[in-house]
Amino acid sequence: MEVGIDSFAAMFSGNSVNAISDQDAIAQLLDRIVLADQVGLDFFGIGEHHRKGFLDSAPALILAAAAARTTRIRLGSAVTVLSAADPVRVFQSFATLDLISGGRAEMVVGRGSFIDAFPLFGYSLEDYDELFIEKLDLLLKIRDNEFITWKGKFRPAINNQPIYPRPMQHSIPIWLGVGGTPESFIRAGTLGLPLMVAIIGGETHRFRPLVDLYRQAWRRAGHPLEKLEVGLHSIGYVGKDSMEAREDFYPGYAAAMTKIGKERGWPPTTRAHFDAQAGPTGALLVGSPEEVAHKIIRHADALGGISRVTFQLDAAELPHDKLMESIELIGTRLKTILN
Repeated sequence: MEVGIDSFAAMFSGNSVNAISDQDAIAQLLDRIVLADQVGLDFFGIGEHHRKGFLDSAPALILAAAAARTTRIRLGSAVTVLSAADPVRVFQSFATLDLISGGRAEMVVGRGSFIDAFPLFGYSLEDYDELFIEKLDLLLKIRDNEFITWKGKFRPAINNQPIYPRPMQHSIPIWLGVGGTPESFIRAGTLGLPLMVAIIGGETHRFRPLVDLYRQAWRRAGHPLEKLEVGLHSIGYVGKDSMEAREDFYPGYAAAMTKIGKERGWPPTTRAHFDAQAGPTGALLVGSPEEVAHKIIRHADALGGISRVTFQLDAAELPHDKLMESIELIGTRLKTILN
């Protein structure tokens, strides 16, 4: 099983205790990617947000900087908000990243968990589904063909034009990042795309019917079964022992989730809620290396098997030294147990 880290490039500027400059936050993030490479992790993903509190509005630039300082770890988005982007420019950015990194670029594309990009780039939420379907179609055509003839509703047509540069890899991996919409799981299976399931709350095993829809659609479309991949993205943090990990993670996690909850109508996050989510069936991957590794194994069994798990470490605004320690534990102890 591959193991990776996802980051939303949190600025820490909203936390008076851990406040640092944006420049320092980016520098520390790059150091974390370098460490992830050194300890043998398989993937590092950078999200995409267009709001205060995040520094990842241009993820390909961060990944390119990381590519120059790493040698083996695969680098990708987590996720690219494709609905509000131009697929031509997305492909060009990641093809360039692939050349810089020596063939280590990937994309996880989706619609994102926030809607800020839609008004920012002049798109209507009324076109939420149509935008994504059309743009994913164009992105896949560009990946698979040098010369493109294409016509859609939301972008000017392309008439037999080549798209450059071409990447080092014959076909850059494009994962479909999904939440809880059955249509998204079916779409990924029908198109033959690897699936990255973002489970940030609730009980992970409850997603099994949706993952089964993906597998069924994959088989109906006739794609090779050996290429089917399911990934799991969850909020997590690994400490030296379970008690320390939970005590480190809870305060910042509760503050962040409560803040988001005010926007979305969720109740405040309590310690009881956190402990349930960090328990045996909850979505949070928080604890000691051994505890979290065995929890991932249980999640993998419950979902019918997974090929990759990624930790979203930013959710609690922990300081850099704590995140570095967690990455080292994930690479040197947790991954060893999983494999």
